[in-house]
Amino acid sequence: MTPRPANSDPQAYDLIVAGGGAAGFFAAITFAEARPGSKVVILEKSREVLGKVKISGGGRCNLTHACFDPRALSAFYPRGSKQLIGPFHHWSPTDTMDWFESRGVPLKIESDGRVFPQSDSSQSIIDCLTGSAREAGIEVRESTALKSATKLSDGGYQVSLSEGSTLLTRALMLTLGGTRNRIGSNLAEQFGHRTQVAAPSLFTFKIDDPRLIDLPGLSVEKAGVKIGGLKLTSTGPVLITHWGLSGPGILRLSAWGARDLLERDYRFEVIVNWCGELSEEVIIAGFDQRRVASPRKKIVNDPLFKIPGRLWKKLVESAAGNTDADSLHWPHLTKDTARKLAAQLGACRFQVDGKSMNKDEFVTCGGVHLGDVNFKTMESRKSEGLYFAGEILDIDGITGGFNFQAAWTTGRIAGEAIAAALDQ
Repeated sequence: MTPRPANSDPQAYDLIVAGGGAAGFFAAITFAEARPGSKVVILEKSREVLGKVKISGGGRCNLTHACFDPRALSAFYPRGSKQLIGPFHHWSPTDTMDWFESRGVPLKIESDGRVFPQSDSSQSIIDCLTGSAREAGIEVRESTALKSATKLSDGGYQVSLSEGSTLLTRALMLTLGGTRNRIGSNLAEQFGHRTQVAAPSLFTFKIDDPRLIDLPGLSVEKAGVKIGGLKLTSTGPVLITHWGLSGPGILRLSAWGARDLLERDYRFEVIVNWCGELSEEVIIAGFDQRRVASPRKKIVNDPLFKIPGRLWKKLVESAAGNTDADSLHWPHLTKDTARKLAAQLGACRFQVDGKSMNKDEFVTCGGVHLGDVNFKTMESRKSEGLYFAGEILDIDGITGGFNFQAAWTTGRIAGEAIAAALDQ
């Protein structure tokens, strides 16, 4: 791109969208299609737009979730659940799915409710959004960051760009992602907005424990998880990784406990029930049944409760202590060892010492204070003509397509509201 001379007259736009992600594209497309002929530009600081769309869902793009009741859907958002009920009535997962399918992207709902393109490729979503933007006449500037913005006395904004030029716009929309992007939060604060401190919202737990060594890739489909000292619980798949524990059951806890765990500097105890919701008494009863049914079987070779064999062996060895676990048959299981094994299975305690970002997710909580935004229009309550959508707001959902749905919904509402405002 050739830089525009500093002394040239600024280009004037009807709408400038700062941030070329899901929310920014959806807002720009909505606005441009509602107001044909308008001048719209999307500014993206990276070399490629829609980077998060590209890598989400392991490159398949989990674009929403098949939860079609607005109130039920809002319950999947640790922050923003109350504010999103109304917006989800206006633009729901059904609307999102219809929008993409009407534009040639067939979708599928998987057994856990996650929605993906049938192609299993995020490129299908990217092509749909960029193609729709191109057809609507939207200009897209990559490798161009918004540096600053000034509200004009007669309405609208003047913005300065990273490559040295300035632009004028009647409406300015910020979709700059989480508040790790300080430009977005600084701009919001400049215009009088309160911002909530940023914290990772989806992350895995770093755990150094001999019971997890050599088990990366093993998962338990329905484990119960809770955090010691906090009223945080979750049930779902738990995955053992090279660095500790991950999977939906862990990620949900990380989302709901994002701020509490930040305050603890990510050092805390996590308690895992590998048997789901079974109590230790029920687990011990299962041992008693095994004594009768399989008296000749070695305990280490006879996993119960759908526990993967290698994990089961580790837990049996831990419970056995100094006893040779390989020599234990079910009739030899003492009451004390049975109690210890039941604790390993039903209340397995691990010390967490840090976090790692989930490979496909880099969601943060924190952002523009929700009380400073009108959720009927997504317009700032502090500065007329300034709008927000997506993760720059203090909104975040658990893993499963919920964060994208919040982006589509807030982007749609903002695009419609800006078009209506400029027509007045």
